[in-house]
Amino acid sequence: MTTIQTPTPIDPALDLEIERIVPVTAAQLWRGWTEAELLKQWFCPRPWRVSEAELDVRPGGVFRTVMEGPDGERAPYEGTFLEVVPQRRLVTTSVLLSGFRPVPAGTAGPHFTGVITFEPQPDGRSTRYAARAMHADAVSQQQHSQMGFHEGWNAALDQLVELARTL
Repeated sequence: MTTIQTPTPIDPALDLEIERIVPVTAAQLWRGWTEAELLKQWFCPRPWRVSEAELDVRPGGVFRTVMEGPDGERAPYEGTFLEVVPQRRLVTTSVLLSGFRPVPAGTAGPHFTGVITFEPQPDGRSTRYAARAMHADAVSQQQHSQMGFHEGWNAALDQLVELARTL
């Protein structure tokens, strides 16, 4: 039996988080996060795009994307799912690869554990969405913040909501 774990309290020195109530259901958001072809449509803020996505949505399954920028930049990401609670919680990490294999030493980052939660609201049409990036140290957290975590993750969430409304 899978249960939803209570997250560690946020540590402002180590964690970055966005939290919003969005006007779509947890089921719609879940599809956007767990279907590779849908994830490719929203996962990074425009004008960047996801050119590749591979998802095996189960603990130990692969979470892999390649983001491409307007000037040919490439940002590959590979990690694994740690926890999967349908329509309620996804936990991924970039410090482990599929099958819980450690990433090779020296692999470019930022490395973090992502905790995505979906909390249906009483109206049945909206969801409290929270996305947290947990880092090992303050330097990694600051680097991720300076890369535009809040702006980028909020823009991507707007794109996810836009897509979810069509599902």
